[in-house]
Amino acid sequence: MNKIRSTVLLLPLFLLFTSYLANAQIITALYGTVTDELGAPIAGASIYLEGTEKGAQTDFDGNYEILDITPGTYNLIASYIGYETQTQYNVIIRSKGTPNYNFILKEAAQQLDEVVVSNANTISRPKETPLSTQSLSAVEIATYPGSNNDVVQVAQTLPGVSPSIGGFRNDLIIRGGAPNETVYYLDGMEIPNINHFSTQGSAGGPVGMINVSFIDNVTLSTSAFGARYDNPLSGVLQFSQRNGNSRNFNGNFRVSASEAALTLEGPLFKKSADESKTTFLASVRRSYLQFLFEVIGLPFRPNYWDYQYKINHKIDSYNDISLIGLGSIDDFSVEAPEEFEAEQQAQLDQAPFIEQRTNAIGLSWKNRFKDGSGFMQATLSNNTLVNTFTRYEDPENEVGVIFRNDATESETKLRYDLTKFFGDWKFNSGLNVQFSDYENETQNLTDNIAFNSSIDFFKYGFFSNVTKSFFNDKLDFSFGFRLDDDTFTEQDNLLSTFSPRLSLSYEFSENWRVNGSLGRYFKLPPYTILGFRNNEGDLVNQNVRYTQSDHLVLGLQHYFGPSSSISLEGFYKWYDDYPVSVLDGVSLANKGADFEVLGSEDVETVGRGRSYGAELQFQQKLSNNFYGIFSYTWFYSEFTGFDRNTFLPSVWDSRHLISFVGGYKLKRNWEISARYRFAGETPFVPTDLEATLANYPEVVLDYNRLGEENLAIFSQLDIRIDKKWNLKKLSLDVFVEAQNVLGQEIPQPTEFGLARGTDGTIIEPRSLVAIESDTGQIIPSIGIVVDF
Repeated sequence: MNKIRSTVLLLPLFLLFTSYLANAQIITALYGTVTDELGAPIAGASIYLEGTEKGAQTDFDGNYEILDITPGTYNLIASYIGYETQTQYNVIIRSKGTPNYNFILKEAAQQLDEVVVSNANTISRPKETPLSTQSLSAVEIATYPGSNNDVVQVAQTLPGVSPSIGGFRNDLIIRGGAPNETVYYLDGMEIPNINHFSTQGSAGGPVGMINVSFIDNVTLSTSAFGARYDNPLSGVLQFSQRNGNSRNFNGNFRVSASEAALTLEGPLFKKSADESKTTFLASVRRSYLQFLFEVIGLPFRPNYWDYQYKINHKIDSYNDISLIGLGSIDDFSVEAPEEFEAEQQAQLDQAPFIEQRTNAIGLSWKNRFKDGSGFMQATLSNNTLVNTFTRYEDPENEVGVIFRNDATESETKLRYDLTKFFGDWKFNSGLNVQFSDYENETQNLTDNIAFNSSIDFFKYGFFSNVTKSFFNDKLDFSFGFRLDDDTFTEQDNLLSTFSPRLSLSYEFSENWRVNGSLGRYFKLPPYTILGFRNNEGDLVNQNVRYTQSDHLVLGLQHYFGPSSSISLEGFYKWYDDYPVSVLDGVSLANKGADFEVLGSEDVETVGRGRSYGAELQFQQKLSNNFYGIFSYTWFYSEFTGFDRNTFLPSVWDSRHLISFVGGYKLKRNWEISARYRFAGETPFVPTDLEATLANYPEVVLDYNRLGEENLAIFSQLDIRIDKKWNLKKLSLDVFVEAQNVLGQEIPQPTEFGLARGTDGTIIEPRSLVAIESDTGQIIPSIGIVVDF
């Protein structure tokens, strides 16, 4: 660790010395397309770099090319007669590796014979979801401090999202909801698992799988979800991927403190000097945390690979198809340290062994109707999770299984999404059909449970939505609904899961809007619950109901100018039919943010819950070299067990959340950025010492004491410094990060281990002792990105 810190201290000197390598005379080009909302190309649109004389106009196919650009950071603006002007902020143009920047322009409220600029390039949100929505570009994600280019960690910093306990996992805990209440979509394909070593039955894990080099933008909705999305209760996280380079082969190599990644892209079947109709984008990533942990003496050995790809083919001007895929190979094991240390020994005793394989593959067809009335997208996909989760009585020798979950989840899905325009009315409707196959073999000695299970069933849903603007776009109206059902559960049907949602947005004064949404949402319990069997082999959870969540959100938004806005929202979420554990009587809303298997037990869907509060947010897109997002969320989060009238604070009920992410662009391609996160005192579940001692190394929690004790506040500041070089054949970005620069203790529940002597032998009679750990360390990190 001291060597790493020394390297970090010497790095700024290295950066100052090598900064003279940059060639100031290097120029490059920028490419992209401009289309309307239907996907039709806009010929003659003006594209220019703000603050420069560099610009171009689109050709007949909507393509543009800006030449002789000096590499650097710009704001890119597109405009055309009768359309709203649009700005893409914080566009980094490099000598190598600059992606295409594409625009989708919206028609103005009035068809004018001039470019519409008033109120045009403000920070906007979709009319269907005018509240609680945040979008980030690939540049914003890649430069987030403390995220290590992890897209999901970036999402954790967005307004209303709580840090996980200890701050080291990628669980999305949104406005007091549980980690398994968010759904994830990659180019319209649902992907249940987006993290390495993910918690089965939930979705969180320590490291995200999505490669930031693939991302065009990421959108997180924390309420007012579109009708096309099934299963969200607290959030929808959408990843939009770019296509590969259609002109030239290029790529990038990333190396950081924990992993290395190689990404390649380019044209396929290119027959001339023009653009190819077929492109590819592919990457592979390898961790080396296992080697670092071995050097520092930690007992954990996390080892993972992941891969990602996208092949896009443009059939003609109206049709294109894409093949996308994402997968991982994970192996989490432990190894005894050479010298005894109490904390490491307890970690060794209690650590699980995780072998996990994930794979998602999808084929998507997009068709723009020739009559200009709309478009559609059809996606056929499959995702598979193979998860072997084991705890041993003797982990060092892998002897004495006390818990083992050997499970396979597979989903094959067909999704159809149609968008039609009838004058000023926008209609969106579609369906999804899914075949699910689940197998599980479980041994649980602690709770005396053992079973083999195999189930398969169909799940299907329908949705429709209509959107229209009135009074010259001052009033936006959107109404939609969903219907979902399956062939496995016995309690619900299409009508019982009818879920309407309504959104309104009104501009009552210039640059002032009031927004509101009301909606009902349903989620099918995870396969771990559906496939659970008792020791007699009965499917005891087949009578579960879909979990229901009703959202009411009201908000006020003010635009200070084209690049900054402030908003205030009040929200109320009401849950019903939440799964409650028969074993310990606690709502599963209080579980799922640890290395475990969530829901593999007997449950009753009788729980209720509520989460309510207010959220203040200020956002500044790149202007005068500064950008940032600040938010403060105040909320309550409470759930019941079997007593539906007794609400207890949940383990996410920190009451106060503060987040800030911002950066400043310096001269000569230097940039400094910072991220700050704060969470108030959070309830936790104390350890049942008597039961834990009897079942050690299994840790048993005492849920009867939930809410009696709180963790201390969470407060963490991360700082990052970037320096970029643009050379003739490559561009280089070197960054140094320091996480927890204030040295704050990261709160976590007290851990216990067996009392041992100085040589590590167990003291008889056995007893538990609290394990002290130092979590207030500053964690340095170095990263290098080479584009070629």
